[in-house]
Amino acid sequence: MSQNFSATDWWKFSLVIVLMFVNWGLEAKKWQLLVNSIQKISFIRAFRAIFSGQAFALNTVNGVGEYVGRIVYLNEGNRLRAIAISIVGSFSQVIVTFVMGLIGLLYMRIFLLSNDHEFKGLSVFWLDALMWGLLIANILFIMLYFSLSWITRMFERIPLVSKYSFYIQEVEHIHWKELTRILSLSFIRYAVFVAQYLLLLQVFKVNADWFSLAWLVCVMFLVLAIVPTITLAELGLRGELSIQLIGLVCTNTVGILFTATGIWLINKVIPALAGSLFILGVRLFKK
Repeated sequence: MSQNFSATDWWKFSLVIVLMFVNWGLEAKKWQLLVNSIQKISFIRAFRAIFSGQAFALNTVNGVGEYVGRIVYLNEGNRLRAIAISIVGSFSQVIVTFVMGLIGLLYMRIFLLSNDHEFKGLSVFWLDALMWGLLIANILFIMLYFSLSWITRMFERIPLVSKYSFYIQEVEHIHWKELTRILSLSFIRYAVFVAQYLLLLQVFKVNADWFSLAWLVCVMFLVLAIVPTITLAELGLRGELSIQLIGLVCTNTVGILFTATGIWLINKVIPALAGSLFILGVRLFKK
């Protein structure tokens, strides 16, 4: 593969690197819009916070530690309040991942699997059941997402929760237009994820119909979002999933593994390393 690298391949590989900054830039913009109600921060500061979040997420299940890396860039009194609205941004990304993953499963079920075929021990019957479950989950998630303000007010009436309502009050004031904007940014970011994967698959000579590849990548993102794992251990799961899914349309196992590893390094490890350097310059407490 290294001998067959052409000028076009280097251009595509460079574009994947550029899209990594676009990807995290969109996430930084989302976070900046959400925390502006608590504290005004610049886009550059938000961008550094996102990278620092990746450093903390490296050893936590499904990246939940990223909130710690983000909130240290806020003033002391605002840090805990920012966690709730940061979760709103992550929730929007989950919705996009589940919706697109469901469409990907539907495409795989109709065009890539036969009625008597099993995928990794999962029969078509259970695949259909999974899709119905995801459809219900997607409807509930979308309803919940656009009802966050009302749900937060309801929770604040619970005596045990009311003592800590100060930390979730900002969620009440998020207008549905802002929620729609955040959801739109999440969808664009998701499209960037898929574009990166498709470009790197081409670089490593995984030749197949790009439309099928795109939907199979969506299914992979869905599974990665559901299965609990930490970033450092995610590479094994990502590689196995890539082989099982993309292997339905292409037999270039080495190219598929190289792509999975490349995406993991570019989108996860490099930002985490950069974020670990950024975090050294943050003064956590005044005293």
